[in-house]
Amino acid sequence: MRGGPAVARERRGTPYADQMSSRHRRAPEPAPAASTTSSRLLARLMDDMVRIPGTRFGLGLDALIGLIPGIGDVAGTAISSVILADAVRNRVPISVLLLMGWNLLFDAILGLIPGVGDVADAAHRANLKNLRLLEKTVAQGRTVDASAKGYVVRAVLVVAVILLVLIAFAAATIWVLLRLIGAVG
Repeated sequence: MRGGPAVARERRGTPYADQMSSRHRRAPEPAPAASTTSSRLLARLMDDMVRIPGTRFGLGLDALIGLIPGIGDVAGTAISSVILADAVRNRVPISVLLLMGWNLLFDAILGLIPGVGDVADAAHRANLKNLRLLEKTVAQGRTVDASAKGYVVRAVLVVAVILLVLIAFAAATIWVLLRLIGAVG
């Protein structure tokens, strides 16, 4: 066999091994998409950490920190931005990033409604929705080509605008709350 015993051992596990020479091997597989493991762990922690016995519903840290008016929304948004960062790393289309941002904004709006808003916020589960969007988009192969000019700049800009809107929204909420209790003139 041409190439000696080392090449023969290398060819053995490949299809058509006896027909392939070392010059005609298949091109290497493309690098896999960035992992969504951190997003999966975060979504579970924030939206589904503890199951309510007898139901299929779970609660996470998002529901707990959401009880702190204004500040809970800012903290939840900051933590949830990890899923947006994973989406950019996986090069999901800008339209999907915008939908993920809408989920976070809607989550923050729900959190504003006293009492009922906290329950609605827990039921909305924006992090799990965003994780499903991310994983579905990647599984379908709907990602932007790595060579697409300006994708990273546009994606980072979209994520930054989403986060700025959410932070401004939370700051306005805190200001209104402080005004209502008379701490700000």
